[in-house]
Amino acid sequence: MRVLITGGAGFIGSNLLWTLLTGDYEVGVIDDFSTGHFDNLHPAAWFRTLDVTGPHLASTVAEFAPDALVHLAAQTSVPVSIADPEHDRLVNVEGTRAVARAAAAAGVRRVLSASSAAVYGEPAMLPLVETAEKRPANPYGRSKLEAESVLAEELRGTGTDFVSLRFANVFGPRQDASGEGGVVALFAARMQAKEAPVLYGSGRQTRDFIYVGDVVSAIMAALDAPQSLALEGLDGPAYNISTGAERSVEELSSAMRMSASYFGPIDRRPARAGDIERSALDPSKAQAAFGWQARAPFETALGRTIGWFAR
Repeated sequence: MRVLITGGAGFIGSNLLWTLLTGDYEVGVIDDFSTGHFDNLHPAAWFRTLDVTGPHLASTVAEFAPDALVHLAAQTSVPVSIADPEHDRLVNVEGTRAVARAAAAAGVRRVLSASSAAVYGEPAMLPLVETAEKRPANPYGRSKLEAESVLAEELRGTGTDFVSLRFANVFGPRQDASGEGGVVALFAARMQAKEAPVLYGSGRQTRDFIYVGDVVSAIMAALDAPQSLALEGLDGPAYNISTGAERSVEELSSAMRMSASYFGPIDRRPARAGDIERSALDPSKAQAAFGWQARAPFETALGRTIGWFAR
């Protein structure tokens, strides 16, 4: 199978790239290096430097002629989305539109597009199922929700199967602790440097932390699913990729302190605008549809992540 990854030099994309190349896949990468890193690329991968909102996307997708396309290129920072919502929407919504159109024109069999737990906003009940009310708390969440609609609008009826994968809070090796790093990456980098990690808010806020290896296995299971994944009806083409477990940031901090042997202070600061208080997603639909579930033990995954930052 020929698989093209947008954002393949980034955190999730590069983990997917290296895993796919251990199997029977030919892999191409498109990345503009706005957040990705050249060192994350594999020498066996076909590669083009490209912005998904630029004029050459369709011809580049046609050049590689993939069987499947995994769309991971995105603007992922909540603070950036608040500061510049127009840019956030350009990348996440219009970028997804361009990718969908290019995929359909190239005859791509299946498109998997990265969405986010941010589409739900502050939940009424946990864990959240795909049909739960959507109340995004920030422009980032709104752009990812609109991107799901755009994907369906552009690909429904084209012969290209499609799906939006709503990732929970992903962590693991290759996550960037600069710019918009996840809380695990930010904590790990500062603990390894013997600097106080910054904890925003009370610490009682919760997230559904999922290891990047589990996210990669979900993408691969969806790529290989023999049946159509673009189900009809409300939220038909959306699947939660998550553990279903709700963990507090304070609990995360304590576990990481032990794993990283960091016994210094924690820098506590006020909660940030646009942050939600609680989150956990129900992954049952993905398990039923393409036989996937998260398997990495939390403490083991944290240890692998901290070990990567230490190296």
